[in-house]
Amino acid sequence: MSTAKKEYKRITVKSLVDMKRRDEKISMLTAYDYTMAKIVDAAGIDVILVGDSASNVMAGHETTLPITLDQMIYHASSVVRAITRSLVVVDLPFGSYQSDPKEALRSAIRIMKESGGHAVKLEGGKEVKDSVKRILNAGIPVMGHLGLTPQSIYKFGTYTVRAKEEEEAQKLKDDALMLEKAGCFAIVLEKVPAKLAKEVAESLTIPIIGIGAGSGVDGQVLVLHDLLGMTHEFNPRFLRRYMNLYDDMSTAISQYVTDVKAVDFPNEDEQY
Repeated sequence: MSTAKKEYKRITVKSLVDMKRRDEKISMLTAYDYTMAKIVDAAGIDVILVGDSASNVMAGHETTLPITLDQMIYHASSVVRAITRSLVVVDLPFGSYQSDPKEALRSAIRIMKESGGHAVKLEGGKEVKDSVKRILNAGIPVMGHLGLTPQSIYKFGTYTVRAKEEEEAQKLKDDALMLEKAGCFAIVLEKVPAKLAKEVAESLTIPIIGIGAGSGVDGQVLVLHDLLGMTHEFNPRFLRRYMNLYDDMSTAISQYVTDVKAVDFPNEDEQY
């Protein structure tokens, strides 16, 4: 059972480790623009992830692969200008770190310098070990990401749960330990069995943030637009919609159209 929430003026990577030690769960949401980030930050979210999911949510792509480094920097810059408390973590997009540790470092440096973000996140285990180390050696905090890694969707061929079999589960555990030893300050586990995620969280000293990984981890992350019900086609088991903004916004916009056509808007009080 979590202890009472501690008030932090500003969340840092050290804050997250402290939260794990205190058994205080970590809250994390995505944001991609100034207006939404300002609301999320003011609501008390610990970590804002400027995710490459912007490729899907903001640009309408089928996968996260098309988004570029320049586009990630644009979104991250917008978010950073809005926040006063949250830790801002920025995804390194596909192609910016996988093949060459030097390229990975250049990409991470660009994100930190040009967006003002506080940390970067990248997907993978031992296959990106050299890139992780190169970035960390430059003093840039790194969050790992294991389990379902959307940038590898064409390798997996499906968005189903990962690491259900013993061999893949063992690799995930080995990769998580490697990322901790390399110096990552936290790891996202996506769409893995709850029992496995709990085991990983209990075996490491760094926080494990889950999405579709059960309640036995150190925190949770969701895509903001899914949580608010702005999307309605995406219905995974792990998603809880706290609002139904899709219907509310559709109703409001339809009413606006009706009012404009009926010359009901603007009325006398809404004119100069």
